[in-house]
Parts: sequence; structure tokens; C-alpha cells
Amino acid sequence: MRSLEELTRPNIWHLAPYSSARNEYSGHVARVFLDANENPYNKPFNRYPDPLQKELKERISKVKGVHPDCIFLGNGSDEAIDLPYRCFTRPGIDNVVAIEPTYGMYKVCADINDVEYRPVLLDDHFQMSANKLLDACDRNTKLIWICSPNNPTGNNMNREEIIRVLNEFDGLVIVDEAYSDFSAERSLRHELKEYPNLIVLQTFSKAWECAAIRLGMAFACKEIVDIYNKVKYPYNVNLLTQQQALEALKDPYEVDKWIKLLLQERRQLMENFRLLPICKKVYPTDANFFLAKMTDAQKIYDYLVREGIIVRNRSRISLCQDCLRITIGTKSENTELMAALRKY
Repeated sequence: MRSLEELTRPNIWHLAPYSSARNEYSGHVARVFLDANENPYNKPFNRYPDPLQKELKERISKVKGVHPDCIFLGNGSDEAIDLPYRCFTRPGIDNVVAIEPTYGMYKVCADINDVEYRPVLLDDHFQMSANKLLDACDRNTKLIWICSPNNPTGNNMNREEIIRVLNEFDGLVIVDEAYSDFSAERSLRHELKEYPNLIVLQTFSKAWECAAIRLGMAFACKEIVDIYNKVKYPYNVNLLTQQQALEALKDPYEVDKWIKLLLQERRQLMENFRLLPICKKVYPTDANFFLAKMTDAQKIYDYLVREGIIVRNRSRISLCQDCLRITIGTKSENTELMAALRKY
């Protein structure tokens, strides 16, 4: 791995971060707050939230088994996806490499930041090749994006291939594990000490059923998290989001129950899809959705929209011609979907 200083944009490495009022008295107990030009009324919403979300990180640390100093919290995973571009890539000079097809925000953020995006096609089984990813890199490649379980394909990437990329690439490897709670695969966040160039993304939007609060997590070595904290907006995670996340974390076993129910529904729904004459193939999945190849995805999608049922047509994505992506819903929602498809 190249040194972190070499990987980081020079202006970011030397950046003096904004010093918020709430950081300056850190370590002392305060009763009267006259430092941040806040209105003294309408408590607690009149006060700025903790800019580093210390209490929330402590709680997440206990659930995820990662030290609080190695946790970054952002406004959804989108912030955690955008920050590596802003911190490590030089616009118009550097590039990033990613598996293809995959989550579209990696490319969107590359385009916004004027960074070349190099997609590397998966094979016919939606699996990545470490050789092909590494061959696409050059001296100006700063990041490699791997989504596992992958979106939209649903499957885990081969762990040995990911480890090979981590061992042989001298830049940063970002593994997006947004759907990992639905998979039996062990999370790579447990391997941070072994791979200092690893960044793992997770989210409260999927298994934790909290998409509305917009809270994403990045797990990385402390030095990388420190750089993120220099660049992020001072109060990037609002008080209501922090409070709701703390509430959700009170009973992580409830999440395990939701996951178990969704996995049962996933198995049943996939079996039902295989019996449909309009379904050609159902692909294996490790996520809370699956990809299904249909006879005519666009016509079936349009029909479902007219029936008030929304799925995702992924036909325009590489390797996904005539494929619908189906999110696992409640038993009644899944039953309604199947009833509509049987009438198609």
C-alpha cells in the first residue's frame, strides 16, 4: 500500500478543518451554552448535535465489534461514497476501478468529482476477477469499488478474489456491504487490522429498517476516519437521526427476527417465481432482493405499475437484459405480487 499521505489529495492532507463550537470545550462538563449563537428556547432541538456522534458510535461499536475511532457516520451511505473521491482523488488526473454491473452511485460520484471511472465486467455468473480489476489499474488509480453482496445481482463476490485485490492493490479498496446482514458471509469489517487499505461500508437502511433516517457507516483504520472527519460538514448527522439510531440499537435482536422473516419470504418468493411461465431464470442471491430474467421485462414492469406494484427494471444495466430486481416485502405484499404476475 502507498502511504496514506501519498494517496490523499495534497490540499486535503494539509487542510485545517473547521472547528465547531462543540469541539472546542471537549473534555469538560458544560451547563451553560453561549458559544454557538443558538436560540436558548425549544430544547433539545435548539442545540447543534454532537458533530462526532460519540454516544452513537459507542453503541454501534458494541454491536459491530469495531472501535469507535474506526467508525465514520454519514448522511446515508451516499456521503461515505462521495468522501473517498473528495479526500483521495484529484479531479481530471486520478481514476477509480469498479466491478460492473454494480451500484450506480459510485459512477455518479466519480462524474461529479471529475474522476475517470473504469468499469470491469463481471463474468456470466456475476463474479469478479481480481486479475481483471488489477489489470485495469495504473499509477493514478486511487480506489477500487467492490459491492458484496452486489447490487443489482444480489450475490456475494468471491472472498478469495477480494482478498487478493486487498493484498496486491496499493491504493484503497472500498467494499460496500449494505446487504451483508442478509448473507451468511462474515463481514470484512472484522479484518480492518489486517488490511489498512480497506474501507467497509454498511447502512441502517436495509436490515435495520431505517432508510428514512439516512444513516450510513464506514469502517476503516483511524487514520482514514480522521481524514473523513476533516472533510465532512461539521454537523452532518442531525439530532433526530442520532436519536432514532440509538433507539433502534436498543434491541439488535429484533433486527435478527426481521432478517429471519425476510429470508423465509425470500426463499418462498424465489420458488414461486421459478414456476412462472414468464420467468426464464432466478439468480442466486445473498441480499434482501433477487434478480429474475423475464420473457419481456419492460412489458411486465409496465403491467405491474398499472397494478400499483413497483419493482425495478434493470434491463439497461450490463449483463441484466430483461431482468427485474425484486425486493422482498411482507408476506401480503409478496402474495399480491405473485397474484398479479399469475394473471399477466
